Amino acid sequence: MIALRRLDRAGWRRALLLGVLVAGFFSIRMGQDNNWDLHNYHLYGPFSLLNGKVGLDLGAGQWQGYFNPTMDLLYYGLVMHLPAPLTSLAMGLLQGLNFVLLACLAVALLPRRNGAPAWGLSLLLAALGCLGPAFLSQFGSTMGDNTSALFVLGGLLLVVRGAQDRARAVWRVPPGRNLLGAGLLLGIGAGLKLTNATYALALCLALLVLPGRPWLRVRAAWLYGWAVLAGIALAAGHWYWRLWQAFGNPLFPQFNNIFGSALAPPVGIGDTGWLPKTVLERVLWPFICMMDPRRISELPFRHLLWPVIYVLGAAVLALALRALLRRQPGPLAAQRGTAFLLAFAGVAYLLWLNLFSIYRYLVPQELLAPLLCWLLLTALVPGERGRRLALACVLLGGLSLFSCGDWGRAGRAWEPFAVDLPQLDAPAATAVVAIKSDPPQGWLVPFFPKEVVFLSLSNGFPESPGYVERALQTLRARPQRYLMMGPGPVPDLAAAQPRLQPYGLQAVPGSCRRYAAMIGTSPNDYTLCALEFITPAAAGDGK
Repeated sequence: MIALRRLDRAGWRRALLLGVLVAGFFSIRMGQDNNWDLHNYHLYGPFSLLNGKVGLDLGAGQWQGYFNPTMDLLYYGLVMHLPAPLTSLAMGLLQGLNFVLLACLAVALLPRRNGAPAWGLSLLLAALGCLGPAFLSQFGSTMGDNTSALFVLGGLLLVVRGAQDRARAVWRVPPGRNLLGAGLLLGIGAGLKLTNATYALALCLALLVLPGRPWLRVRAAWLYGWAVLAGIALAAGHWYWRLWQAFGNPLFPQFNNIFGSALAPPVGIGDTGWLPKTVLERVLWPFICMMDPRRISELPFRHLLWPVIYVLGAAVLALALRALLRRQPGPLAAQRGTAFLLAFAGVAYLLWLNLFSIYRYLVPQELLAPLLCWLLLTALVPGERGRRLALACVLLGGLSLFSCGDWGRAGRAWEPFAVDLPQLDAPAATAVVAIKSDPPQGWLVPFFPKEVVFLSLSNGFPESPGYVERALQTLRARPQRYLMMGPGPVPDLAAAQPRLQPYGLQAVPGSCRRYAAMIGTSPNDYTLCALEFITPAAAGDGK
């Protein structure tokens, strides 16, 4: 701690650079990404975008394959042209920039001691923020939460810096350029990954707690909101337009109860199985999830700071309400930055709680947790005693890294992928059908000729009669038909037939061709089996 206190600006900058480099090599150490979503759509999505497959393939990445693939273009471009360790290095360096943004936020929000910024403490809190289990479990991967967190933290930093007037030691409504920049960043983050819309809205509402005349705060929120829309249009407008042209639904198949595309049922689509069941559960959710972390994640993540921050935030709000009733200064009257960060985090938490309650969507909050805990504790317990208590608390919270799990890694091979496809005589006349498998098979699509059409049947996509008819029309128009099965050494055609029969299809016994496909050091066998209509009449229907 003594060395941290003696740190100056130059040393702080060197530490930031070192932190990013460490992040890059840590990503290599973790190995190549091999998570379920990568198998499903993180490779397929950018391949589909770049090769005009939108509307041609159907459900090849299940329903998630229609998420905006723009953020995955970077990984796709890297992994298809560079060795796997260099791709991991690049992804680690990129996501390591969260450490830099956290440290900058901490310098801006932490009180100065003897007029000097808290250089050392900002590094400590930023490092502890990056030790959260959700952030570490996804580090260097394609899952998107770590990468899109850069836009959330970047927008938050622009607002914080714009709201500070160091010369007069006061907070104010940020100038227009900061609001526009922040809104653009949060909008891009939301466009790249729609779950970040909760953070965009939270920051908009948090602007209303800044000091200043009400009309200035409303104007700031209005200006910021338009910039958010511009950011969404910039990051996702092209994709929404493609989906609209292909399906009549810019968010296909989600929100189809509003847009009414014929290729999906009229449902909203959403994973509501993680939400709390009762009002009491909502009130006690941080404690319930600490006891039973699988309520919010497939992996047993436990972050020790969540119940602490929840209690501290409730205490601050109670004291603020009492002070308001007594017309006295509240506990955060002299710490406008803490009040602003608490408002942002609180609104974002409530939105997450009621919309998703999936832990990995909390990555920006997890990164901010040590800083927010420090600010709240030192506000409630001023002086050296509060700083010591806060230090003990955030260091204890760092133990949360021991609950870090693994979404799937494939070792540290030089070649990222190796797929030995069987020969396809007429790719332009070929259709490949995928039925339900675990893990999914969407990652294989980029290694087939781009002329091959991929269709998903009984495979995690919410099918409608229009969807099934479009799929069957495609199969009738392409005489070379295959069923893709795997992973596994032996295709089980008997198990596949009940899924194919409702569509009038069957796999041809004795026609199966096996091929090897490897991700990193993880080998698997897949199979292509000839597929035909059960009766010749079925094959001719609709022609």
